[in-house]
Amino acid sequence: MANDPLSMWNDGPARTAILDFVARVTQNGGRDYVPPAERIATFDNDGTLWCEQPLQVQVFFALDRLQALAAKDPTMKDRQPYKAFLEHDLKTIHELGKKAVFEVAFATHAGGTEDEFDPAARAWLASARHPKLGRLFTQCVYQPQLELLDYLRANGFKTFIVSGGGIDLMRAFAEEVYGIPPEQVVGSSVKTRFELRRDRGVLVKLAELGSFDDREVKPQNIQLHIGRRPILAFGNSDGDLAMLRYVKSGDGPRLALLLHHDDAEREFAYDRDFNLSPLAEALDRAAEYGITVVGMTRDWKAVFPAPNSAGP
Repeated sequence: MANDPLSMWNDGPARTAILDFVARVTQNGGRDYVPPAERIATFDNDGTLWCEQPLQVQVFFALDRLQALAAKDPTMKDRQPYKAFLEHDLKTIHELGKKAVFEVAFATHAGGTEDEFDPAARAWLASARHPKLGRLFTQCVYQPQLELLDYLRANGFKTFIVSGGGIDLMRAFAEEVYGIPPEQVVGSSVKTRFELRRDRGVLVKLAELGSFDDREVKPQNIQLHIGRRPILAFGNSDGDLAMLRYVKSGDGPRLALLLHHDDAEREFAYDRDFNLSPLAEALDRAAEYGITVVGMTRDWKAVFPAPNSAGP
């Protein structure tokens, strides 16, 4: 990496912006030097670090659980929103909107404990595959982003995930795949209740949304869970725009990056028409807001890791 940083990135404005930014903030005595403790970088997950089409991975995870529940309660097959999920009715699922979709996803795990959820999530991720790409979901991560995370950490950055995805599902794989430990993952969550079961303290998941980590909530949760304004942020939709602008509006050197999915051949091409993660304002006003657009087709030599590779 020292000899060829960001080798999976094509030469161009995006790669140059990243390399220049890191060089400036790490140069001791330089005008833009940032102490290591303040080198905070935040990444959205769905659509920024791994594939989110045709639906977020969280939704596929919930669907498997929903099918098991429907086997016990057949009336769910006739009730919305469960009917849409069970029939794989993507049009209706998109119409429900991201928040409603995730509320359904979280509701399918109500009553279980945090301790029970983690092994269940890990077991599912060990075998679940993307319906079109045929890869394990954990191999639908973006190789250039894995490289960028490593490069930032090698230069004294602390990397965080700040995503609308479920915090517990992301924590089940983020350390192994991204090198990001659970305490550096911020995401959507359900409310929990503390109980003692056989003298063991447990947190029970409730069928009630706690925090939906999207749009303006992202900066709020950054302050709540991280306590420092990041100097670098990477997103891919209007749901990340508040985080990107929050980062850019701080003092000193700042870098905000926006991934544009424009590669139908190697992944997917979408922006305004993708209802769960629309990209309109952030893309149209990127130059005005000082956001660097990363085009998947133009800027990445490869999209996914080589076969049989799952990241760090």
